[in-house]
Amino acid sequence: MRRILTIVLALVWAGGVALAGDSPQFRGPHRDGRFDEENLLKAWPEGGPPLLWVARGLGKGYSSPSVAAGKLYVPGMLDEQNAAIFILTPDGAIERSIPVGVETEDKQAPGPRSTPTIEGDTLFMISGLGEVYCLDIPSGAKRWSVNILERFAAQNIMYTLAESLLVDGDRVICTPGGPDAGLAALNKQTGETIWTTKGFGDPASYCSPIIYTHKGRRLLLTETANFLVGVDADSGQFLWQVEHLTRDGIHAVTPVYMDGLVYYTGGYKAGGGAVRLSDDGASAEPAWKDETLDCQHHGVVLDNGYLYGTSHMFSNQLICTQMATGKVMWTTEEVRQGVVEYADGMLYIYEGPKRGIVHLVKAAPEGFERAGMFTVTEGDGNHWAHPAIANGVLYIRHGDVLLAYNLRATP
Repeated sequence: MRRILTIVLALVWAGGVALAGDSPQFRGPHRDGRFDEENLLKAWPEGGPPLLWVARGLGKGYSSPSVAAGKLYVPGMLDEQNAAIFILTPDGAIERSIPVGVETEDKQAPGPRSTPTIEGDTLFMISGLGEVYCLDIPSGAKRWSVNILERFAAQNIMYTLAESLLVDGDRVICTPGGPDAGLAALNKQTGETIWTTKGFGDPASYCSPIIYTHKGRRLLLTETANFLVGVDADSGQFLWQVEHLTRDGIHAVTPVYMDGLVYYTGGYKAGGGAVRLSDDGASAEPAWKDETLDCQHHGVVLDNGYLYGTSHMFSNQLICTQMATGKVMWTTEEVRQGVVEYADGMLYIYEGPKRGIVHLVKAAPEGFERAGMFTVTEGDGNHWAHPAIANGVLYIRHGDVLLAYNLRATP
């Protein structure tokens, strides 16, 4: 059996669509780890929230599920070389799979790591080998595909590419890491190049880019192998870079913006900090630095002026930091290194790589307050995939399985 149903889902989904939203891309609808959800449990019973179902047979991979228009999209391996997009119904049944070709054979994290970005009947994704493709979901056909490493004369990175594509208007934004093409925008209809970052060509890392509006200017922000980077999102004009070195050029945490400040971080004792933008966003100056929160690849979230994330090699704990000043509000070893996300006033933390513990923690700068926990026992491999929350359901990918948990306070 590919799934185990433990509760009837019809009422959950019928009630959930009006109150919550989909999660059509990496780390939620806004790419920032915040999910637009309401009326979720503020405390879990012993053993965690009710398990709705387990879908099996998704193959190897560390991609998150994307959820859009009543379907779930999960990349996974069909065999030792070839990947597919598995499309699931709301009750966890695998409706069909769409083969998409050769994927990475990286031994540490084999299989797809990029999360699909869904827009209408179209899916955008990048393979670990650099193929950006646009998939027509109804037919399963590739409308176009481009290998950005070949097009922009770039080299693949140590653990192969793992960013999740940013769809912005008529463009798909990616990070080739080539000469004069640290970042690039492709036409989402054809795959043709719209712009590249002339004058900036640092190698790629594992970071997914994001766009924030600063005083009316849209800024594209990301971390490459050696820098925090700011780019004009509309023209692709390279604006500024701030050096931040970490082991093997590993940056995998999307920057965070608040009131003219941009927060960045990296693992391996690299720490992080914030830079303050000029009014026009064309330059950035250091605001503060911090060594406590050296987040590796698990993401940080911002809520009411406070950052929440887990450290890597400094202390391996959950940390709350004031965004404006860098002041550490509290730390706790009750929660170890893990993915941190936010919904409805609470933090959802998925510990890895081996523990698989999921924590529910109140998002509060006053101190640590846990409201529940459970352990993921299904699946295999490292607990690294970022969960998704959509329509009142928590989705956790672990190896070739996807688990769904009911987070609704009421049906």
